Amino acid sequence: MDKITERSSHHRHLEKMSVGQLLHRINEEDQTVAQSVKRIIPSIVSLVDIVVQKMEVGGRLFYIGAGTSGRLGILDASECPPTFGVPDDFVIGLIAGGDGAIRKAVEFAEDDETLAWRDLQAYNISSTDVIIGIAASGTTPYVVSGLEACRRNGIVTACITCNPNSPLEAVSDFPIVCIVGPEIVTGSTRMKSGTAQKLILNMISTSAMIQLGRVVDNKMVDMQLSNNKLVDRGARLVASRMGISYEEAKRRLLQYGSVRKVLESN
Repeated sequence: MDKITERSSHHRHLEKMSVGQLLHRINEEDQTVAQSVKRIIPSIVSLVDIVVQKMEVGGRLFYIGAGTSGRLGILDASECPPTFGVPDDFVIGLIAGGDGAIRKAVEFAEDDETLAWRDLQAYNISSTDVIIGIAASGTTPYVVSGLEACRRNGIVTACITCNPNSPLEAVSDFPIVCIVGPEIVTGSTRMKSGTAQKLILNMISTSAMIQLGRVVDNKMVDMQLSNNKLVDRGARLVASRMGISYEEAKRRLLQYGSVRKVLESN
């Protein structure tokens, strides 16, 4: 298949540019990404609807990917518990090669066509769950084979890719195809493609959590109070909502353990 993500960069002789010129070119390319994402919002809506539907009956959301794509999925999954107060196993990110691949590439892990299903089985994946395969190319064997196995077992599949008509899209019930064009450094999909994936992941998890009641007004009422910054944020939120002093708000917050519980106690 003709991979748009592998086409030659529109920018030539990068090594001859000044730092300022390089940064301007990169920034110009990055500015196109948000518009590319905007064009596919209807596809994201359909996916978020099914994610919420499954989570409301006890399902979970899985991300699988290799390299940059896998790391982005893990990043988004790891931010959900502290931000929205959900259990650690509510949104799960898996990367080809295991946790060691988060920091250092594991050779040929992404080419293993049986590994993803084994990784998913460790979590007792079932038809109540949703799995999103992330691969800029749309051809990563680890991701494609994982979604194929899920489909055979009646599990909802989705994908985030930057190439149309890919094998990954073909095995996805809810494909999200965000075409961002060639990268400034030919084939370096950690750049625009990775930015698009990050934006889409933010949109999926945040909108799903809002729909599931994890945000009140525009506030993170279920955030974990895991450091002084978050305690301070929670205390200021409580003080504002309840019309009490910061000191009293902080006392109540530490007593009840969450912003939601303080507000509900009033």
